[in-house]
Amino acid sequence: MTVLDHVDVDDTELPSIGIAPPGTSWDEIFDHVRISRNPLLVGPGDDGQYAGVWWTEPEILVERDLGEDPDEAIEDFRGILRDAGQM
Repeated sequence: MTVLDHVDVDDTELPSIGIAPPGTSWDEIFDHVRISRNPLLVGPGDDGQYAGVWWTEPEILVERDLGEDPDEAIEDFRGILRDAGQM
């Protein structure tokens, strides 16, 4: 298991959200979140949609269909994390 190198972070508001580098595999994403416990925005996938991945003891959750615009996806994902108490 490893933590991803060169993860950009959007920390303009809380909670901070990492942005997975293009081409990162789901195994690498899950390893990163499992180790770092930091939420990651992933994508866009084949469908053009972004997804958010975060840790909730004892599992990793994936919120799919956050949209095709990265800024809106970050905003929506941040709202989901706040609603889930992940601040």
